[in-house]
Amino acid sequence: MQSTKAQLRAEILAARRSVTSRTRDAEAEVLASHLERFVNPGQIVCAYVPVGSEPGSLELIDALVRRDVVVLLPVARHDTTDTPLPLRWGRYRPGELVDAPFGLREPQQPWLPAHVVADAAVVLVPALAVDRQGVRLGRGAGFFDRTLLLAGPGASLVAVVRDDELVDRLPSEPHDVPMTHALTPRQGVVELHDRRRPQQ
Repeated sequence: MQSTKAQLRAEILAARRSVTSRTRDAEAEVLASHLERFVNPGQIVCAYVPVGSEPGSLELIDALVRRDVVVLLPVARHDTTDTPLPLRWGRYRPGELVDAPFGLREPQQPWLPAHVVADAAVVLVPALAVDRQGVRLGRGAGFFDRTLLLAGPGASLVAVVRDDELVDRLPSEPHDVPMTHALTPRQGVVELHDRRRPQQ
Protein backbone atom coordinates (compact mmCIF):
# COMPACT_ATOMS: atom_id res chain seq x y z
CA MET A 1 0.00 0.00 0.00
CA GLN A 2 1.33 3.42 -0.96
CA SER A 3 2.28 5.67 1.93
CA THR A 4 0.35 8.89 2.40
CA LYS A 5 2.10 12.24 2.38
CA ALA A 6 1.65 12.51 6.14
CA GLN A 7 3.26 9.09 6.69
CA LEU A 8 6.15 9.96 4.38
CA ARG A 9 6.73 13.27 6.15
CA ALA A 10 6.85 11.57 9.53
CA GLU A 11 9.24 8.88 8.31
CA ILE A 12 11.62 11.32 6.63
CA LEU A 13 11.65 13.75 9.55
CA ALA A 14 12.43 10.89 11.94
CA ALA A 15 15.28 9.72 9.69
CA ARG A 16 16.67 13.26 9.47
CA ARG A 17 16.63 13.64 13.24
CA SER A 18 18.81 10.53 13.53
CA VAL A 19 21.59 12.07 11.40
CA THR A 20 24.52 13.33 13.44
CA SER A 21 25.51 16.99 13.31
CA ARG A 22 28.91 15.93 11.99
CA THR A 23 27.27 14.15 9.04
CA ARG A 24 24.95 17.11 8.39
CA ASP A 25 27.90 19.51 8.37
CA ALA A 26 29.89 17.31 6.00
CA GLU A 27 26.93 16.96 3.64
CA ALA A 28 26.29 20.71 3.71
CA GLU A 29 29.88 21.38 2.70
CA VAL A 30 29.58 19.04 -0.29
CA LEU A 31 26.23 20.56 -1.29
CA ALA A 32 27.87 23.99 -1.35
CA SER A 33 30.65 22.78 -3.64
CA HIS A 34 28.15 21.22 -6.07
CA LEU A 35 26.08 24.39 -6.12
CA GLU A 36 29.07 26.62 -6.84
CA ARG A 37 29.58 24.74 -10.12
CA PHE A 38 25.89 25.10 -11.03
CA VAL A 39 25.38 28.81 -10.33
CA ASN A 40 27.12 31.59 -12.25
CA PRO A 41 28.32 34.94 -10.86
CA GLY A 42 25.79 37.71 -11.44
CA GLN A 43 22.78 35.42 -11.37
CA ILE A 44 19.88 35.85 -8.96
CA VAL A 45 19.29 32.84 -6.71
CA CYS A 46 16.29 32.47 -4.45
CA ALA A 47 17.46 30.36 -1.51
CA TYR A 48 16.44 29.66 2.09
CA VAL A 49 18.08 29.33 5.49
CA PRO A 50 17.89 25.68 6.63
CA VAL A 51 16.27 25.04 10.00
CA GLY A 52 16.61 22.00 12.22
CA SER A 53 17.69 18.94 10.27
CA GLU A 54 17.17 20.43 6.79
CA PRO A 55 20.07 19.86 4.36
CA GLY A 56 22.26 22.85 3.64
CA SER A 57 23.81 25.62 5.68
CA LEU A 58 24.24 29.35 5.99
CA GLU A 59 27.78 28.85 4.69
CA LEU A 60 26.31 27.54 1.42
CA ILE A 61 24.51 30.88 1.03
CA ASP A 62 27.59 32.86 2.04
CA ALA A 63 29.62 31.00 -0.60
CA LEU A 64 27.19 32.15 -3.29
CA VAL A 65 27.45 35.77 -2.14
CA ARG A 66 31.24 35.57 -2.27
CA ARG A 67 30.89 34.62 -5.94
CA ASP A 68 28.87 37.78 -6.67
CA VAL A 69 25.56 35.92 -6.78
CA VAL A 70 22.53 37.96 -5.68
CA VAL A 71 20.82 35.82 -3.04
CA LEU A 72 17.19 36.45 -2.10
CA LEU A 73 15.71 34.80 0.98
CA PRO A 74 12.02 34.19 1.66
CA VAL A 75 9.68 36.01 3.99
CA ALA A 76 6.74 33.79 5.00
CA ARG A 77 3.47 35.29 6.22
CA HIS A 78 -0.25 34.45 6.37
CA ASP A 79 -3.10 36.73 5.36
CA THR A 80 -5.92 37.75 7.70
CA THR A 81 -7.71 34.42 7.12
CA ASP A 82 -4.56 32.45 8.07
CA THR A 83 -3.94 31.41 4.46
CA PRO A 84 -0.27 31.22 3.41
CA LEU A 85 0.71 34.08 1.12
CA PRO A 86 3.19 33.73 -1.74
CA LEU A 87 6.65 34.35 -0.33
CA ARG A 88 8.09 37.82 -0.39
CA TRP A 89 11.86 38.15 -0.69
CA GLY A 90 14.69 40.08 0.90
CA ARG A 91 18.27 40.43 -0.30
CA TYR A 92 20.65 38.45 1.86
CA ARG A 93 23.49 40.33 3.49
CA PRO A 94 25.75 38.27 5.77
CA GLY A 95 25.25 38.95 9.45
CA GLU A 96 21.95 40.80 9.00
CA LEU A 97 19.32 38.05 9.43
CA VAL A 98 16.61 38.47 12.05
CA ASP A 99 14.32 36.02 13.85
CA ALA A 100 11.04 35.37 12.07
CA PRO A 101 7.78 33.41 12.55
CA PHE A 102 7.83 29.61 12.36
CA GLY A 103 11.34 29.49 13.85
CA LEU A 104 12.85 30.85 10.64
CA ARG A 105 15.50 33.47 9.97
CA GLU A 106 14.82 36.14 7.38
CA PRO A 107 16.36 39.30 5.87
CA GLN A 108 15.59 42.66 7.37
CA GLN A 109 13.23 44.99 5.54
CA PRO A 110 12.79 46.34 2.91
CA TRP A 111 11.23 43.27 1.31
CA LEU A 112 10.54 42.68 -2.36
CA PRO A 113 7.19 41.48 -3.74
CA ALA A 114 6.51 37.82 -4.49
CA HIS A 115 6.80 38.23 -8.25
CA VAL A 116 10.57 38.95 -8.12
CA VAL A 117 11.04 35.17 -8.05
CA ALA A 118 10.48 35.43 -11.81
CA ASP A 119 13.91 37.08 -12.10
CA ALA A 120 15.75 34.18 -10.44
CA ALA A 121 17.86 31.85 -12.57
CA VAL A 122 17.85 29.27 -9.77
CA VAL A 123 15.36 28.67 -6.96
CA LEU A 124 16.58 26.44 -4.13
CA VAL A 125 13.53 24.77 -2.64
CA PRO A 126 13.39 23.03 0.75
CA ALA A 127 12.02 19.51 0.41
CA LEU A 128 11.59 16.37 2.44
CA ALA A 129 11.87 14.30 -0.75
CA VAL A 130 11.66 14.63 -4.51
CA ASP A 131 11.08 12.00 -7.16
CA ARG A 132 12.56 11.44 -10.61
CA GLN A 133 9.55 13.09 -12.24
CA GLY A 134 10.07 16.28 -10.24
CA VAL A 135 7.32 15.77 -7.67
CA ARG A 136 8.37 17.45 -4.42
CA LEU A 137 7.25 16.54 -0.93
CA GLY A 138 7.31 19.62 1.29
CA ARG A 139 6.14 20.14 4.83
CA GLY A 140 2.63 20.96 3.66
CA ALA A 141 2.47 24.62 4.64
CA GLY A 142 1.83 25.79 1.07
CA PHE A 143 4.16 28.81 0.89
CA PHE A 144 6.39 27.42 -1.86
CA ASP A 145 3.49 25.88 -3.82
CA ARG A 146 1.98 29.36 -4.16
CA THR A 147 5.31 30.99 -4.93
CA LEU A 148 6.78 28.63 -7.51
CA LEU A 149 3.87 29.34 -9.85
CA LEU A 150 5.48 32.77 -10.30
CA ALA A 151 8.94 31.47 -11.25
CA GLY A 152 10.26 32.14 -14.74
CA PRO A 153 9.78 29.39 -17.35
CA GLY A 154 13.54 28.96 -17.74
CA ALA A 155 14.36 28.89 -14.04
CA SER A 156 16.00 25.88 -12.45
CA LEU A 157 13.82 24.75 -9.54
CA VAL A 158 16.16 22.73 -7.33
CA ALA A 159 14.92 20.57 -4.46
CA VAL A 160 17.66 20.25 -1.83
CA VAL A 161 17.57 16.78 -0.24
CA ARG A 162 19.71 14.04 1.23
CA ASP A 163 20.70 11.22 -1.12
CA ASP A 164 18.07 8.72 0.03
CA GLU A 165 15.38 11.39 -0.31
CA LEU A 166 15.65 11.36 -4.11
CA VAL A 167 13.18 8.57 -4.83
CA ASP A 168 11.50 6.91 -7.79
CA ARG A 169 7.92 8.00 -7.11
CA LEU A 170 5.98 10.23 -4.72
CA PRO A 171 2.25 10.87 -4.45
CA SER A 172 1.34 14.01 -6.39
CA GLU A 173 -1.52 16.48 -6.63
CA PRO A 174 -2.61 18.74 -9.49
CA HIS A 175 -1.33 21.90 -7.76
CA ASP A 176 2.21 20.56 -7.35
CA VAL A 177 4.85 22.57 -9.24
CA PRO A 178 7.47 20.16 -10.59
CA MET A 179 11.12 20.55 -9.75
CA THR A 180 13.60 20.60 -12.62
CA HIS A 181 16.56 19.39 -10.52
CA ALA A 182 17.53 17.79 -7.23
CA LEU A 183 20.67 18.65 -5.28
CA THR A 184 22.09 15.85 -3.13
CA PRO A 185 25.46 15.38 -1.41
CA ARG A 186 26.67 12.33 -3.35
CA GLN A 187 24.93 12.84 -6.68
CA GLY A 188 25.28 16.60 -6.97
CA VAL A 189 22.83 18.39 -9.23
CA VAL A 190 20.52 15.83 -10.84
CA GLU A 191 18.28 16.78 -13.75
CA LEU A 192 14.70 15.59 -13.32
CA HIS A 193 11.89 15.12 -15.77
CA ASP A 194 10.38 18.60 -16.04
CA ARG A 195 6.67 18.42 -16.80
CA ARG A 196 6.58 22.14 -17.60
CA ARG A 197 8.23 21.38 -20.93
CA PRO A 198 6.49 19.42 -23.70
CA GLN A 199 7.83 15.95 -24.39
CA GLN A 200 9.66 15.40 -27.67
